[in-house]
Amino acid sequence: MPQLDTSTWFITIISMFFALFILFQTKISNHLYPSNPSSKDMMLTQHKTPWENKWTKIYLPLSLPLQ
Repeated sequence: MPQLDTSTWFITIISMFFALFILFQTKISNHLYPSNPSSKDMMLTQHKTPWENKWTKIYLPLSLPLQ
């Protein structure tokens, strides 16, 4: 039964890592990134909802006047 020759594995693995590194570098270099991203003003918008100014029986049943 012949022995498995592992003498070329090191070169194969190193060349694979080198090829993957080159491949990923070329893929990343094709993307356009903004050089100076500007910050946006985050203005909070207030939404008017009907439950902001009044209480209902669901929220505060004991403080309502008796009918």
